[in-house]
Amino acid sequence: MEQSNSLFSGHEGAAPDEPGIVLSARHVSKSFGGIAALTDVGFDLRRGEVHALMGENGAGKSTLMKILSGVYTGYEGTVSVDGRPVSFAGVRDAEDAGIAIIHQELNLVPELSVADNIFLGREKLIAGLIVDRKASSRAASALLQRLGIELDPDARVGALRVGEQQLVEIAKALSMSARILIMDEPTSALSPAECQRLFRIIGQLSESGVAIVYISHRIDEVMHLASRVTVFRDGRHVLTRPMRELDENAIISAMVGRDLLASSQGERASGGGTVLSVSGLSLSKPDRHGWRPVIEGVSFDLASGEILGIGGLLGSGRTEIMEAIFGSGDGRSGGDIRLDGRLVDIRSPRDARRLGIALVTEDRKTQGLHLDASIKDNVALPLVGSLARFGIRSLAGEEGLARQAVKALGIRCQDIGQPAGTLSGGNQQKVVIGKWLATRPRVLLLDEPTRGIDVGAKREIYDLIFSLAREGLAIAVISSELPELLHLSDRILVMADGRQTGILSRDAASEEAIMRLAAPRRTLSRPAA
Repeated sequence: MEQSNSLFSGHEGAAPDEPGIVLSARHVSKSFGGIAALTDVGFDLRRGEVHALMGENGAGKSTLMKILSGVYTGYEGTVSVDGRPVSFAGVRDAEDAGIAIIHQELNLVPELSVADNIFLGREKLIAGLIVDRKASSRAASALLQRLGIELDPDARVGALRVGEQQLVEIAKALSMSARILIMDEPTSALSPAECQRLFRIIGQLSESGVAIVYISHRIDEVMHLASRVTVFRDGRHVLTRPMRELDENAIISAMVGRDLLASSQGERASGGGTVLSVSGLSLSKPDRHGWRPVIEGVSFDLASGEILGIGGLLGSGRTEIMEAIFGSGDGRSGGDIRLDGRLVDIRSPRDARRLGIALVTEDRKTQGLHLDASIKDNVALPLVGSLARFGIRSLAGEEGLARQAVKALGIRCQDIGQPAGTLSGGNQQKVVIGKWLATRPRVLLLDEPTRGIDVGAKREIYDLIFSLAREGLAIAVISSELPELLHLSDRILVMADGRQTGILSRDAASEEAIMRLAAPRRTLSRPAA
């Protein structure tokens, strides 16, 4: 266990009865089937603080939080609340002690109202028999108003946006008088505006004395929100430090034991010929006023062995470029696309696949994978028809493709029959990439390939991208993370308001240069005289 520069490691650090400590764990170990998930870890939480808990998938974060919230029992070590050892037999015991956990997968009933969900299992009753919905609605309204949440308590939860549902979960937890709130990846499905609203509420809760454990892979978020950070790696405690003493690289190094951007690009294929040439690419989509252009006049070449980054703000048209090339854009496309100098007509993803173009979409869970299907079925899906003989599926051929993908990409799984939805985010992404590599493409389009995966898996994806480029694959990659875009790309095409504003060479590219080109350019009319 690493102990250098730690405030405590395992059992060291603040004593459980130190003033201000509301929750602590000491010497906690937990195993599943003989495999250690946690080994002699320590953790403490102070009144009113936001304490970030970070680590790769499998580092033990969620295991410890489930112990602290009563989900898991049967562990070694001591958990204390307000300096007194406790032993929770279940979630209700933890709730009675003032501890609530908001899981990444929200635990709400879509068909019930906001008020019904907030008081589910603790309904306000008339004569102990009939649910008093008016009283529940009034109590929910008062709670929401106190939190500054503008929601109708009688609205059906299933009709709310994900960000609004997240706020209902927070209100539900606080309705139980929670003094300790555990939030597991709370922004994973939120828009930037919804994130900002959540951050404001977290600040209000912290100021009121609620102690918050914040689990996230998003380092910029935790550096903005948290006063302290604890890092786990491989089920062990690595460090606990005030956030002001750390930078992003220090946190990443603690999580993975190495620098995320230190992956070697190696020798790249040089002087490769142009594989993909795009000229005057456009895409228009229908709205209530007719056809609205979402990209116009995009032109670039992509060579064998090259990685072309595509940057820009959300809504700038980055994804639409890939949709137009792949034939999956919902609208009218225009312009010329050439492969090896030959003009091609791509009207559907089937056309693109036949021509050797593959697209890894931004949302792997809804567009890239069948989560209930096996790894084998997902990898083989684009090739089921071509593998079949006389209309009969070739199960042996499909299994061969899946095993090859698992081995080549280092997919961590039980076997190729494991459902894709049970894999970690990084391994799910490898399955999506493996599915398209099985088609033997010449052009690989990657839309946010590391979104929602931990930093260790990010490094593996980076190494994979560099390896594919060295083999001569022509790659275009979209990323909202500027350091990632700069690290991966040979050149960077920048978009703003649906238009291409420049292409930067590696030497000319910087975060400042990208943001200057990505800033929307609006034409302002002169005021009337």
